[in-house]
Amino acid sequence: MYAVNNSVNSHTLLVVDDEAGVRESVRMIFANDYNVLSAGNGEEAIRIVQNESPEVILLDVKMPGMNGMETLRKIKESSNFSKVVMITATKTIKNAVEAMKLGAEDYITKPFDVDEIRLIVKRALKNIDLMNEVKTLRSEVERSYNFDNIVGRTDSMKKIFKTIQQIADKKSTVAIYGESGTGKELIARAIHFNSCRRDKPFVAVNIAAVPETLIENELFGHEKGAFTDARERTQGKFEMANGGTLFLDEIGELPMSAQVKLLRVLQEKEFTRLGSSVCEKLDVRFIVATNRDLEEAMRLKEFREDLYYRINVVPIRIPPLRERKNDIHPLVNHLLAKISADEGSQVKQISKEALELLMEYRWPGNVRELENVIERCVAFSSGESILPEDLPEKIRALQMDAASLDQGFIEKGRSLSDTVEEFEKKMILSALQRTSGNKTKAAESLRITRKMLRYKVEKYGIQP
Repeated sequence: MYAVNNSVNSHTLLVVDDEAGVRESVRMIFANDYNVLSAGNGEEAIRIVQNESPEVILLDVKMPGMNGMETLRKIKESSNFSKVVMITATKTIKNAVEAMKLGAEDYITKPFDVDEIRLIVKRALKNIDLMNEVKTLRSEVERSYNFDNIVGRTDSMKKIFKTIQQIADKKSTVAIYGESGTGKELIARAIHFNSCRRDKPFVAVNIAAVPETLIENELFGHEKGAFTDARERTQGKFEMANGGTLFLDEIGELPMSAQVKLLRVLQEKEFTRLGSSVCEKLDVRFIVATNRDLEEAMRLKEFREDLYYRINVVPIRIPPLRERKNDIHPLVNHLLAKISADEGSQVKQISKEALELLMEYRWPGNVRELENVIERCVAFSSGESILPEDLPEKIRALQMDAASLDQGFIEKGRSLSDTVEEFEKKMILSALQRTSGNKTKAAESLRITRKMLRYKVEKYGIQP
């Protein structure tokens, strides 16, 4: 064995051939660019692969003893990393097919053209670089969706973490329920990236964002000529997610006609592209999410009962932020650390007074709204801590409301009922302001019915 080291390029090539002339020819071609190793037989090649891990191996098919095909098989058993290019004096279809089945990257014939062999090696190395880049990106994505990045100390969140661990590797359909901004997609991605499907695609579809006339094409794909302007076959989201996970967000907005077809896909594990009569087998883990009450939607005949029971195999309910106030402080710390790492921000903490205001706020936009507030505070803060004056006006108003209430109690001659009514009126006004006059959302944030809110508005003469 010999090697020519090059300090500029760290890539390593191995040429395996029983002819010394061939080994020397390859060495001369690549000596100035790569670290070149050589072996005269299959057994020696296996030892070098195990010790040196060359990126590209140029392997002769016909050699005494262990031939090229057997050597290729052994190399692939010991290393999936190396790219193997077969070399032979007679290129036949049979040998080429067999080599490709065993994992060969490419195939060249003797005597080889210098430009051709350079191009083949360069292409193989480029593929390795792409594989390494994908591996790095995938590793970063997996770290982003591990449990350390889903913040929750409350019992309800700990229960969700336990459920994810229990069902991550199962094929069961998961239905995630929760208000907008609670992190339903984050939970869906955590399930995928903690499962055995983590190396396969995670495909997300927001049903509400797709026009009703296009939803079936979006999911099923189409054949060439299936409709006007269908100039070529197009994959749908089912096909894109094959082998991995398909996340259907806002499933409650799926049209009734598409619900029937989705039900069949879930039952039969197959689909048919628009314009085709061929059923395609499907291996997909389905995760759906909604902020709607699907049982109420069934009662209103807006969601199929059979589909509901098909998707509601493993239900996960994410509580709104107002019901897990103890998570606000760790969430703020997590967001500050993340922003600091991404942007080099000097803001590292939140003051006690500002945190108390965040704890009092109702958070109609849940964790997403909290994240936006913290980003805004970091952008406008001039110190190392978030102070009450850095918070949005709607949150600072809680401080003024509390001060007004205290003053109302100490004023002489005011009854308890007058003070309570005044405070109730201010709370309703504040809720309507936060929701831009949306009475349904305002009633939800006040934890009263819309009918009761309407009564209170009329009672206190509150103007829109």
